[in-house]
Amino acid sequence: MNHQLGYPSVVTALKKAIQSAEFQAITFRDYMEICLYSEPYGYYRNERPKIGKQGDFYTSSSIGSIMGEMVASFICTQQHNESPHTEPVHIVEWGGGNGRMALHIMGEIKRTEPAIYARLTYTIIESSGYHLQQQRTLLEEHIKVIQFASETEWLAQTPQDQVYVFANELLDAFPIHRIRYKDSLFQESFVKWQEEEQIFQEIWRPISSRRILDFLERSKVQWLDGQIGEINLEAESWVSRVAERIRSGSCMIIDYGDTAEELFAHHRYNGTLMCYRKHQAQDDPFIHQGEQDMTSHVNFTSCELAARRSGFTHCKLQTQREFLVEQGILQRLQNHYDPNPFSEVSKRNRSIRQLLLSDQMSELFKVFIASKHSL
Repeated sequence: MNHQLGYPSVVTALKKAIQSAEFQAITFRDYMEICLYSEPYGYYRNERPKIGKQGDFYTSSSIGSIMGEMVASFICTQQHNESPHTEPVHIVEWGGGNGRMALHIMGEIKRTEPAIYARLTYTIIESSGYHLQQQRTLLEEHIKVIQFASETEWLAQTPQDQVYVFANELLDAFPIHRIRYKDSLFQESFVKWQEEEQIFQEIWRPISSRRILDFLERSKVQWLDGQIGEINLEAESWVSRVAERIRSGSCMIIDYGDTAEELFAHHRYNGTLMCYRKHQAQDDPFIHQGEQDMTSHVNFTSCELAARRSGFTHCKLQTQREFLVEQGILQRLQNHYDPNPFSEVSKRNRSIRQLLLSDQMSELFKVFIASKHSL
């Protein structure tokens, strides 16, 4: 028995998919989807904590309430600049995790802009039963404002004005196609099962998908021989689907990633795919199936292309730090020194500094905003 293998039911689902596939191999994209999303033990489906000290990683909503306050500030500013002050306002959070970001956003709007809060509907689109339960419990006080919907239900509704969709660390976990440039040809990663060694193994095959070939033709990037990169076609599709539901408003993506030029640069020879388990990062996706997070950097160039094709007229990409400063985070630093490191003021100042300092989060994380204005 290979002790590196993950949840038995996820391993079984993978083997089954491989056995019924042509060439006895599935694309890396399908492998990643089963590892992360198969029921009931895929990584995002099982009930193990993912976020915070007990989990595998932190998100910006784990660091105090500041990020949520700044998103709220952005939405309220848009409201004042753009819109009639009587119409309903729709905030839609995609993949709400444990519900903390929603709590911070609604709390801030209620506190600072009660008139906007009074006409607010906050929809959470969540496909994990485990997270839904956490959200319902945590967001009790805002129950009159909240709706829970599936992706299909929400997308099926007619387009509305004043819709603000945001996704915090969502697109980096979409299943990706893993691509290699070798001997002047592009190849795609497939995964097969080696019965003797009891391991999953990567093999490379010619690219058959038209969409991937189109993507590679569109991107003007020179690859080195042997270079590996990721293509996230689902991020593009997601942006296009969301665009159809927004008559006026914005779509905000907060995630780590960069422009295509940076993501396929030569110093990224092995791509950006990473796995996280118990706060340890490593780059082997072929172990711990269902027990580790798998992510890759978001290609914001392709998100912007999809946004513009889908009718968004304004697009802006900033580092998280630039976004926070623009939304007035520096005014929130409380100037007086508090000798007690555990006081609320000290904790708040610490979390602001943590989001702003040029460590991983503030520069690696980007905020991409695509907007449409009502006619």
